[in-house]
Amino acid sequence: MRAAVYVRCSTTSKKQFGDTAAHLQNPDVQVKPLLQLLENRGWTLHLVYSDRMSGSKEFRPGLNALMADARRGLFRVVVVWRFDRFARSVKQLVLALEEFRALGIDFISHQEALDTSTPMGKAMFTIIAAMAELERSVIRERVIAGLEYAREHGTKSGRPVGRPRRVFDREQLRKLRAQGMSLRAIAKYLDIGVGTVVRALAKREQAGSPAVSDTDVEAGSIVPKSREDDLARPSSTG
Repeated sequence: MRAAVYVRCSTTSKKQFGDTAAHLQNPDVQVKPLLQLLENRGWTLHLVYSDRMSGSKEFRPGLNALMADARRGLFRVVVVWRFDRFARSVKQLVLALEEFRALGIDFISHQEALDTSTPMGKAMFTIIAAMAELERSVIRERVIAGLEYAREHGTKSGRPVGRPRRVFDREQLRKLRAQGMSLRAIAKYLDIGVGTVVRALAKREQAGSPAVSDTDVEAGSIVPKSREDDLARPSSTG
């Protein structure tokens, strides 16, 4: 039976780990025991696929070539040194193993003693797949809960849209207005903008009560449109 071997060396810095890094970066550390395993099983080596990069990289030429050759049916078993040398996550591992199973290809991980050609290996794969499905379900539930929370609060992040609204007592505003207080004085007293006071009183005006008087105009709080031209026109005196 033809077998493919995959090895990966990470980009560990020798400055960080000293001479140990040279040992970790030597692909022979992984290749030799895997070739010995093939010899013990009586399998023929098809090719050694290798990458020298971080496992977090989504694009790995060696791994991509292995998957492409697997789809062409060039070998019947894949042998790796360890799970983390082959896949960057449980999800990626399960997806690859599911594809291998569909293609009729067995998978062996030397260090974890996983061999999907044996009943025990098949059982271990089932457990791994179940754990991956559980992880996906938990993530999916969190996403759904987050979206529901966001919808309730009006934004994707759950934060209110735009600037936070000023909370003030509208009834108190009306009472202050009824007592003859100017718009600017009301705004200062309630710690809100003059525009907010005007809008609040405008709603009252729509209900049938006057919101702005001539007193406010003379105080400079608000200028009706009908008098803007008069105020803007230069005086004829002087």
